[in-house]
Amino acid sequence: MTTPTKKIAPFGAWTSPLSSQAMLADQVGLGAPHPLRKNLLWTESRPTEGGRVALLARSSEGLVQDLLAPDGSVRTRVHEYGGGALAASEHRIVYSSDRDRRLYTMDLNGEGRIPLTPEGRFSWTDISLSPDDRFLFCVREDHTREGEPANEIVRIALDGSEIVPIVTGRDFVAAPRISPDGRNLAWIAWDHPNMPWDDSELWQVTLDADGHPGEPEEIMGGSNQSVFQPDWSPDGILHFVSDASGWWNLYRMEASGPRNLCAMDAEFGLPQWVFGMRTYAFVNTEEIICTFGKGGFWNLARLQIASGDLDVLTTEFSGFDGLRVCEGRASFIGSRSSGPSALAQLDLGDGSIEILRESGARILDPEFVSIPEPVEIPTGDGEVAFAFYYPPRNPDFKAPPGELPPLRVKSHGGPTGAARPDFDPRIQFWTTRGFAVVDVNYRGSTGYGRAYRDALKGNWGIHDVDDCESAAKFLAARGSVDPSRLTISGGSAGGYTTLAALTFTETFACGASHYGIGDLAALARDTHKFESRYTDSLVAPWPAGEAVYRERSPIAHTNRLGCPVIFFQGLEDKVVPPNQAEEMVAALKAKGIRVEYMPLAGEGHGFRRAESISAVLGAELKFFREVLGIRNPD
Repeated sequence: MTTPTKKIAPFGAWTSPLSSQAMLADQVGLGAPHPLRKNLLWTESRPTEGGRVALLARSSEGLVQDLLAPDGSVRTRVHEYGGGALAASEHRIVYSSDRDRRLYTMDLNGEGRIPLTPEGRFSWTDISLSPDDRFLFCVREDHTREGEPANEIVRIALDGSEIVPIVTGRDFVAAPRISPDGRNLAWIAWDHPNMPWDDSELWQVTLDADGHPGEPEEIMGGSNQSVFQPDWSPDGILHFVSDASGWWNLYRMEASGPRNLCAMDAEFGLPQWVFGMRTYAFVNTEEIICTFGKGGFWNLARLQIASGDLDVLTTEFSGFDGLRVCEGRASFIGSRSSGPSALAQLDLGDGSIEILRESGARILDPEFVSIPEPVEIPTGDGEVAFAFYYPPRNPDFKAPPGELPPLRVKSHGGPTGAARPDFDPRIQFWTTRGFAVVDVNYRGSTGYGRAYRDALKGNWGIHDVDDCESAAKFLAARGSVDPSRLTISGGSAGGYTTLAALTFTETFACGASHYGIGDLAALARDTHKFESRYTDSLVAPWPAGEAVYRERSPIAHTNRLGCPVIFFQGLEDKVVPPNQAEEMVAALKAKGIRVEYMPLAGEGHGFRRAESISAVLGAELKFFREVLGIRNPD
C-alpha cells in the first residue's frame, strides 16, 4: 500500500476537517453528576438549543431521560458565574430554573414540580438537603436592597412553608453543608476586598431539631488562607481543603485541631469561581477518593485517612470535575487530551471505569489531534512561567520547506484560573489549519501553589503580559514558530492581557479580544459585586490607586497600539459591560488602525449559543489570515 502524498500548502492555509459548525454539532457541556442509589443525574449545556442546561437522569437499567421541558434550563446567576444549581436525594430533586430564577422541587421522574421560592429579584445556589428531607440550606442572593446585593445562607422548608436566614452580615458566603445527623452546618465566608482564593474562613454551627442555629464558631481560615469544599465524613467529622501550607491540601478537623491528611506540593483545591465545585468524596469512614493537580496535570487517587497513603490511579483522563461517590462507585466528569470529555463511573471494587456518556462524537480522527507539550518559559525578569504548546497537526498537509508556522498565544481568563491540557476543539480548530497555539499559565494562574498564584498581586498587566510575550519569544527562539507572525487572543481577564500585550509591547502582529477589559478604572467602577474589589489586590486599592489603573489601561494608551485588533462582545455582559469594547473600537478607528467589532445579542460573559461560537471562530480566523497575509482555502 502506498502512502498518500501530502499536499503542500503554507502554514495557516491548510484545509481542516473541523469546521466551526461541525465542531459544535451534537456537542454538549457535561456537568454536575449526582449519583443516587438507583439513578444518576447530571446536566448538559447545549449550544444548539440556545445554550440551555438540560437535566438528565439515567436509571440502573441504563435508560436516559430528560427531566425538563424543552424550554427548561438548570442554571443560577449568583455571582454571575453560577454553579451549584442542582441537589438531589433518594426522594427528590431541587434545582434552580434559569427561566424565572426560582428554586423548584420534583420527584426523580421529573413529576410533581412545585416552586419553593417566590418570584422576585432573588437568585439561589449551592443547595444542601437535610438528611431527614425536611429542609434545604442554600445561598440566596438578594437584589431587592439598595446598592450591592446581599448574600446569605438560608434554610428553606421543603414543604414550602418558610425561608429563614441562617447566616447574614458577610459580603459573601458559600458551601453550606449539613452533617449526616443533621445537627451541624458548615460553610465558607469572606469579605471585600478578598476573593475566596485570597482569604476565606470556615465556620460551623450546631442546629437544634427544628434547624435553628446556635452560636457559630470559626474553624479555620483567614490571615491570607483560602478554604475550599467543606464536607462531612459518613461518621460526621468535618473535612476541608486549605492552602495554609502554601498548597491546597486536604484536612480533617480532629480534637487536637486540623490535620493535613496528605502534605504535598500539589493542589487538592480550585479557585471558587463557581459554586458546587468538588475535588474529593468519601468512600467510607476510612477512605477518600480525590483528585489533585501537579505541574498543570490532574490525577485521580485513593487516600487512606488514617495513614495518609495516596494511591494514584492510572486513567485515560487529564482532568476530573464534580467528583462524588455512591454505592461503591465514584462518578465524575473526565476530560481527555485527545478527545471529548465523558461522564464516567469508577468501580471502587475492581477499579474498572465505565463511560456512561460523552460530550459528543469524536470530531477529529486521532491523527489530526495536536497533543499538548508542557513547557517552562523563562520570563523577562528571571522567573519561570508555564504553558502547554500545541504544534500544527494535519496529516493531509505539509508546509513548504523552511517555513515556520504562525503562533496564536492563548491567554486564559480569571486571571485566577488555569490552562489545562484537555481536548479543546477551539484549539484544534487552529492547529488543524496549520497554526501553532500556546496556552499560557502565566504567573497568577492556579495549579502551582499559593506563591505562584499570589505573584500577580499588584502586577496584573505586567507579569501576565511578560509571560505571554516570553512564551511567544521562547517558541520563536527555539525554532518552533515564525517570529514575524505572532498573534494573541484571550477572553475576559485574558482579553485584558491580550489588549495590554498589544498596547505595551511590539511583539504581536495582531490580536483578538473576547469580552476583554480595555479600561481598568471603568471595571473598578462598574462591575458586579463578586469582582467589584478584585482589582484592589491585582492592581491597586481603588480609588487611591487611580493613577496605576490609568497607567495599565490600554484605553489610555491607544497611541502606543499600532496593530490590527478584532473585538467580540456579548451585549448582555454584566461582568465586562459592552462599553469597554466599544470605547476601544472607537479609539482605534479614530487612529486609523484596522479594527473589527462583532457585538452578539443575547450573549453575556462568555458565549453559549452555537451560532455565536461558530460566528466568532470564523471571524477571528478570517481576520488573522488577512492580517498575516495567508490565503483563505475555505
